[in-house]
Amino acid sequence: MNPKDIKAVYFIGAGGIGMSAIARYYLKQGMVVGGYDKTPSVLTRQLEKEGMLLHYEENVEEIPHACKNPQSCLVIYTPAIPADHQELQYFREGNFEIQKRAQVLGTLTQEKKGLCVAGTHGKTTTSTMCAHILHQSHVDCNAFLGGISKNYGTNYILSDSEYVVIEADEFDRSFHWLRPWISVITATDPDHLDIYGTKEAYLESFRHYSSLIQPGGALIIHRDLEMQEQLQEGVRRYDYSLNEGDFHAENVVIENGEITFDFISPIETIRKVRLGQPIPINIENGIAAMAMAQLAGSNAEELRYGMMTFAGAERRFDFKIKTPQLVLISDYAHHPKEILQSARSIRELYKDRHITAIFQPHLYTRTRDFYQEFAEALSVLDEVVLTEIYPAREEPIEGVSSQLIYDCLKPGVKKEMIRKDDVLEYVKNRTFDVLIILGAGDLDNMMPQIAERIKK
Repeated sequence: MNPKDIKAVYFIGAGGIGMSAIARYYLKQGMVVGGYDKTPSVLTRQLEKEGMLLHYEENVEEIPHACKNPQSCLVIYTPAIPADHQELQYFREGNFEIQKRAQVLGTLTQEKKGLCVAGTHGKTTTSTMCAHILHQSHVDCNAFLGGISKNYGTNYILSDSEYVVIEADEFDRSFHWLRPWISVITATDPDHLDIYGTKEAYLESFRHYSSLIQPGGALIIHRDLEMQEQLQEGVRRYDYSLNEGDFHAENVVIENGEITFDFISPIETIRKVRLGQPIPINIENGIAAMAMAQLAGSNAEELRYGMMTFAGAERRFDFKIKTPQLVLISDYAHHPKEILQSARSIRELYKDRHITAIFQPHLYTRTRDFYQEFAEALSVLDEVVLTEIYPAREEPIEGVSSQLIYDCLKPGVKKEMIRKDDVLEYVKNRTFDVLIILGAGDLDNMMPQIAERIKK
């Protein structure tokens, strides 16, 4: 379909964080934008306020009239939608133009210079940080993010810039649609083994992704990853880490709730960078974000100011309460390595405090594959409360439950298992010092009530 012919866009799985960014893009274009999602959420309600026509029942009759013309309606769906979904079948039988979210983003990376952030973890914070640095600099950017930027209250930035920042999602090999100009790869710890099957297939997927970077562009890759990149001729290669690499940090100072460091770069070293969101894990995320923004043309003062004013992304080490007596954090971490980094960061920030985590595991397959690693990461904390697994797109697997993680937690860790429906009653009757809500499921929807109850 010629982009000029598109008058309406329909989203199947509209409430996902990545899908909603594209929905906002088309709303800004003045098009009719409709969609289906399984359940209402804060995000879907916000999209409705912005003009999106949403419904929550799988029903062809609910599709807006403007979205029923195959000559003028583009249909975008998420891979999490089952093939037998009634509305998806309706559009297929009607010969509509149907694209995955990643295909749409892939087109944008061919029209503009794509600054893409890939990796098992760290990509939302890194891409949101890079987008903020660029947007407040003379370079500017468009952005499609995998989280809500707390600076802008949205996961989408629109401008006239030639650059577009995109979070490159490896799920379902979606990032293979992209044609990056510059890409960061943060980590390649195996995940989504329900899709990939083996660690080798997962690493091969990242290798192929690296081959898609356009000549004249660049790869910024974390040191010591297992993957072997395959770059086209004319693609520059840089590496980074906390302490070593083309881009790294020196003179890190963590004190009085502040973090500063020197950004060491082959382009221009920048002294005394201060983190606006002072979390140890964000030093490394910041190095990657600054490296990409610097390669795109941001100058030293813009980089320093962007880092200092970065407010973070919602659900990424997101402070909901921060007082001397009580700390409440929401964190999307749902892979063992993410949880380990999060746990270590919170332990470093609150060395002498009692830290409790409520963790909702995400997916039966991920729990089956990594329950021992989950237990090891969570055991960094003092107390662990587990709820039942959030299934997302999966059916239950016999013998796989949160009990697997519970049984492997280290001796000395206080532990408990509760139903998700009992979380509010649980927090109401407890006193906390530092509490972190972990996971990529729907427990975060309760954060306002959790905050209200533990404040009391």
